[in-house]
Amino acid sequence: VGIAMGALGSDAAIEAADVVLMDDEPRKIALAIQIARRTIRIAHENVTFAIGVKVAVLLLATFGLGTMWMAVFADVGVTVLAVLNAMRALRVA
Repeated sequence: VGIAMGALGSDAAIEAADVVLMDDEPRKIALAIQIARRTIRIAHENVTFAIGVKVAVLLLATFGLGTMWMAVFADVGVTVLAVLNAMRALRVA
């Protein structure tokens, strides 16, 4: 993982880096790693929740217990809930 520091860094370094920190403070690297780990954790939660709900509705439909509204919720409702859950990443640590 390449990290470029400072907004005044060379354009080539900023273009090639995976992460660009706008300050010249090395302490910000730890914060960037913390935010990245939190973001990945939230993404994993969203994927697990979405797949779990869809599998549950699919199993109910297989046995004739699922309705069209359950399928709509499994698709649209879970997407809305995942987006709302992902908004937690906007809070700064």
